[in-house]
Amino acid sequence: MPTFLRRAANAAIGRLLPFTPTRFALYYLGWKHHGRIPNLDRPRTFNEKIAHRKLFDRDPRLPRFADKILVKEHVAQVLGPEWIVPTVWQGRELPPRQERNWPIPSALKANHGSGWNIFVHSPESQRWDEIERATALWLKQDYGRRKREWAYTKIEPRLLVEPHLGDPAGFPLDLKVWVFSGKAFQIEVNLGKQGEHEQYFFDLDWNRKPFVYSRPGPRDYVPRPASLERIVAAGERLGDSFPFVRVDFYEVGGRPYFGEMTFYPNGGLMPFKPETVDAELGRLWR
Repeated sequence: MPTFLRRAANAAIGRLLPFTPTRFALYYLGWKHHGRIPNLDRPRTFNEKIAHRKLFDRDPRLPRFADKILVKEHVAQVLGPEWIVPTVWQGRELPPRQERNWPIPSALKANHGSGWNIFVHSPESQRWDEIERATALWLKQDYGRRKREWAYTKIEPRLLVEPHLGDPAGFPLDLKVWVFSGKAFQIEVNLGKQGEHEQYFFDLDWNRKPFVYSRPGPRDYVPRPASLERIVAAGERLGDSFPFVRVDFYEVGGRPYFGEMTFYPNGGLMPFKPETVDAELGRLWR
């Protein structure tokens, strides 16, 4: 099929996908991103088990813990309030401009999706016309419906503002603990997320893992986080009752903060290189 026809066909299917049965949508997404139809009834790989979770897992805790606002109460009870990034403001829509007296720098987010963040580093970056258009679009969208991530479809859309952590012009160290049945297996490190995004994986002893997942980085050395042991232990406590969850943290000046709990990393649509890693992680998800 010519390239332009393939692109047109994918665009047409993409527009229709939200209205198709979930099983068909997962078959199509698996074929599009992995080149094969996922086995939804007897999943073997990690990405197939994410697809299986999308189709079958209706654990009522998932929407609460995926909600960036509601999860904070649970984490404060389990780990303590010192792990929480405080919520400066929350609401179903932005307040009038004269009431937006939020600290600078700060982060404006949506609670019901992923990647919906606006970072205000200075008064000059308070471009309210652009911000209002973006947040209005977030609130109208059903994020979970696009990739069939059920938990997000059950979250009441809201906005929240948090103080920015760390260097006002930069971003804190972003650490994600992959937890299987309460046992941490690996740590994902993300650097430069708003610029040249780099991603690295390490085992629990901080040895580099030799695979590529999303955004491989060029560095030969990434310093071991000062709070690594505390973050791993916290991830295991939060994930001890799930077959799999990725628990995200930040580290600022050696101090750890909770970020979010992620039950569908990359929607299960990101291939691993080599593919054997997909099967290895799938075996851990029991």
